[in-house]
Parts: sequence; structure tokens; C-alpha cells
Amino acid sequence: MRPRTGPVRAEWWRCLALGVVLLATLGSPPAVWAHAFLVRSAPPHRAVLVQMPERVHLWFSERLEAAYSSVSVWDEAGAQVDARDVTVGADDPRRLSVTVPTRRAGPYTVKYRVLSVDGHIVDDRLTFVVKAPR
Repeated sequence: MRPRTGPVRAEWWRCLALGVVLLATLGSPPAVWAHAFLVRSAPPHRAVLVQMPERVHLWFSERLEAAYSSVSVWDEAGAQVDARDVTVGADDPRRLSVTVPTRRAGPYTVKYRVLSVDGHIVDDRLTFVVKAPR
């Protein structure tokens, strides 16, 4: 018996290639399984500032569920110093922010807990320092 060549062999390679592509596609998780992660913040993590920002802004990789997302700012003594007016941006549902009325120098911690539209909860914190004027 002679080995197969020509169109039959080419068809076999096409089927093999299609199978590999299908396995690679089905084997990788879809993007909707990803958690919302912090993309950037203002002020940035570990920033040293000369004055307190009016608002702290956090941007995430996924849209947030406004009713289940929070951010707060805490001073060194453990007191919450933000205005408790947390908002998810109407123009950008990936942005979370809160007003900070205090103007004292010192270290601050920003705590956040967000629920992205994919159903995953992420909570974490970042820090920044406001230097005393000289």
C-alpha cells in the first residue's frame, strides 16, 4: 500500500491546524472572567505632594457597579477624612472618586472596594503623603 499524498494529505493538515486553533480558543478564558484592577490613580500610589488634592480619583480596567463600589481616605491617626461623597463617573463608569476637604500635612491611605460589572469584588489600598509647608 502506498502512502497518501496530494489532496488527501493537504486536507489532513488543514484539519489538524483547525483543531489546534479551536483548542487554543476554547482553552483560553474569556475577557469577562477578568477582575477589575486599578489602572491609575490621582494622586498616584506613594506620591509625595505639596498640597492635598481636592478629590482622589481611581481608574479601573472594567466598568464599576456604582451601588457596590466605595473609596475612602484615612489619616495617620485612623480617622476617615474624606467627604463621603463617593461617585462613579457618569462620563466614565471605570472612574471612582471622593472629595477630600482636609488640608493637613501627613501620610494618607486610600482604601477602595469595587464590584465590577463582571461580578468580581476587588479591595485594596494605596498611600500618599502631603508634605508640611516650609
